[in-house]
Amino acid sequence: MEKLRVTDSCIGCGLCVSQNEKYFEFNDEGLSQPKQEIIDEEDKAELLTIVESCPGEAIIIEEEK
Repeated sequence: MEKLRVTDSCIGCGLCVSQNEKYFEFNDEGLSQPKQEIIDEEDKAELLTIVESCPGEAIIIEEEK
């Protein structure tokens, strides 16, 4: 099972939130945070594209431990 994480290097540009509101939302500081952490297999390809597009390189997909 894979999990979505947003690191402290988020700059709050909103690209991920605008591309996928199922998985991303803004927190009170205006930075991105996961709305849904566990990744559905059918959404993985789209999320990988968002990971690659993140200007702050803040989005990580990792194996849940």
